[in-house]
Amino acid sequence: MTSITGATITVGVIGDPVRHSLSPMLHNAAFAALGFDAVSAAYPVTAGDDAGRAAVEAMRTLGIRGLSVTMPHKEGVAAAADHRTAAVDALGAANCLVNDDGVITAHSTDGDGLLRSLQLESAVDVRGCEVVVIGAGGAARAVIDSLGRAGAAVAVINRSADRAAAAAALAGERGRVGAFADVSAADVVINATPIGMGSDPGTPIEPTLLRAGQVVVDLIYHPARTALLDAAVAAGAKAVNGLPMLLHQAAMQLELWTGVAAPVAAMRDVVAANFS
Repeated sequence: MTSITGATITVGVIGDPVRHSLSPMLHNAAFAALGFDAVSAAYPVTAGDDAGRAAVEAMRTLGIRGLSVTMPHKEGVAAAADHRTAAVDALGAANCLVNDDGVITAHSTDGDGLLRSLQLESAVDVRGCEVVVIGAGGAARAVIDSLGRAGAAVAVINRSADRAAAAAALAGERGRVGAFADVSAADVVINATPIGMGSDPGTPIEPTLLRAGQVVVDLIYHPARTALLDAAVAAGAKAVNGLPMLLHQAAMQLELWTGVAAPVAAMRDVVAANFS
């Protein structure tokens, strides 16, 4: 895209805060690679009881084709959308909106973005795998829902047994409350907690529980190498940070808005430039 015209399609990302989001750079790089007359921008939407609904109505009124949605608006936009996918209904939250001539559909691409990233970037198909998910917050719930739909057996570890049970239920009969003893037997271990980020450099589990042959995923992407991933490498496991999930959930959003395959290589260059 060399210029913005009256025919340019608009998409964006909403959140509070949102100026730090990589979504506009990822999606604008994709539009440029595709030759699409479209542009993505960040729209700060202040947190409030009706903010999500107001954003959906603004999207409808202004003819914005699509929105990425970050905290704290994922629940509000899900409730306000005209249609919701099965994942959004289960989670009560959405991270992507699509506007089809004023009809807004809410999607969740986080969990499926992780599964696609594992399959395409690490040659891991989770169907039939034993997976341990550490955490029961929003990111964990999205991942657990997708894992269950993909046919993985999911054990959820969380400090609150009630929250672990509620999150595990998203995987249906394949989900259960787990314990640290499950980690060593798992094929895939996923950290969906903030432990290891910023001023919290620890690990969510004892490193001695990890073993060779496992895939250990930390949804944290800054820093790119956490103490958990260092421990995974030391144990002979494959270590994967959150950047592939970030990339592929954004690619899936673009595909929902455009109907064409995302230029993942161009989007990967943006990720590499910002997290080298």
